[in-house]
Amino acid sequence: MFSGKIIGRIVCTRKDESLEGTKLLLVQPITWEGELKGDPLVAIDSVGSGANEFIFYVKAREAAVADPRVPPVDAAIVGIIDGVEVKIRE
Repeated sequence: MFSGKIIGRIVCTRKDESLEGTKLLLVQPITWEGELKGDPLVAIDSVGSGANEFIFYVKAREAAVADPRVPPVDAAIVGIIDGVEVKIRE
């Protein structure tokens, strides 16, 4: 699983009919500490997340089975993060 922040919504005038009714969001990957990490990506939303929310998502094979209602996808949002506690071992 990876952490990210919702930075936008994707609107498509045409898309595969099996994606009808599915929300597509633009996700900025970030570290668990909140720092930017890599380029934004498009993910299906399977949990009802919204603008500026801190989320976690899966990619590749895990994303392909995250939402059985849609065809295999490359990324899927599977949770909304309420808080993170990071402990660093010394």
